[in-house]
Amino acid sequence: MSFLTINGVSKSFGGLQALRDISFDVEQQEVVGLMGANGAGKTTLFSLIAGHSRPSLGSIHFKGRPIAALRPDHICRQGIARTFQIVRPFANMTVLDNVIVGALYGVRQERSTARAAASAMDILADLNLANRADDPASSLTLSGQKRLEIARALATGPELLMLDEVMAGLTATEVSELLDSIRRIKRRMSLTILMVEHVMQALMRLSDRVMVLHHGELIAQGKPQEIVADPKVIAAYLGPST
Repeated sequence: MSFLTINGVSKSFGGLQALRDISFDVEQQEVVGLMGANGAGKTTLFSLIAGHSRPSLGSIHFKGRPIAALRPDHICRQGIARTFQIVRPFANMTVLDNVIVGALYGVRQERSTARAAASAMDILADLNLANRADDPASSLTLSGQKRLEIARALATGPELLMLDEVMAGLTATEVSELLDSIRRIKRRMSLTILMVEHVMQALMRLSDRVMVLHHGELIAQGKPQEIVADPKVIAAYLGPST
């Protein structure tokens, strides 16, 4: 039994076919990268897994249980957390309080604010934000807000973490630092990671396996070195050779 199973999933919005017959498995503690041009269906797929939208066809199973009909909060409490491309922290709350909220309403639904705060501080330390714990979230740079977005997701206690373009807009140094943080967190929390990323260097360095979406269809999957040499992927990104 695979950790996450996507079977024959399609999604239409009126006459627009966003995803067509997508099937794949993700194994426990695997890092799977998802690449594709804008409009390929990557974020739509994330929304289906996280419960923010429902498939038109197909099924989604997490640890053997169907989840496609569940609400997002119920899916979160099953052990799935996601970040969003556009970060929206609670701007007037402190960095620490933003993360505490995740612990209070996540998998464990922590009843003790003190324990939630201790867990949140551990996560902030992993993401190099501990020294900003008492600052308003609105005072963080883009890089800091991206890391806070990850921290809030981690605080819910996930087993599957879905990262949606968390490196977009970051400098090369910030990308490298965030990659190190994600690796460290994955080991400490024994996470499985599904990530959408346009920063190809980061995607290829972190992923065990990469899947490629093109116009809502899964056109390739394999090890990073296989994907960069795949003729279908090259044609989709660069156009057919002449």
